Amino acid sequence: MGKKSEQFTSEVNLEFVKQRRLELGLSLQDLAESLGFKNASTYMKYEEGSYSFKANQLPALANKLECRIENFFGLGFAKIAK
Repeated sequence: MGKKSEQFTSEVNLEFVKQRRLELGLSLQDLAESLGFKNASTYMKYEEGSYSFKANQLPALANKLECRIENFFGLGFAKIAK
C-alpha cells in the first residue's frame, strides 16, 4: 500500500537509558538520587520497564544522562518535534 511511515512511540527507549548510564559510568544509585528515589532498586524497576518513567522525571533524567529528552524516544518523535 505504499511506504511504511515512521511510527511515533511514547515509550521511553530503556536500552538507550541503560546504555547511556553505563557509558557515563553512573550507578543505579546515582540515577535513583537524581530522580528523588531513596534506593537503587526503585530506579532499577524503571530502567527494567517494571515501572514507566513519568513526563516530569524526564528533564532530571536527561540532565543526569547528559542528553536531550528527545533521545529517549524513537526517530518518529524527533521528526514530529521539529
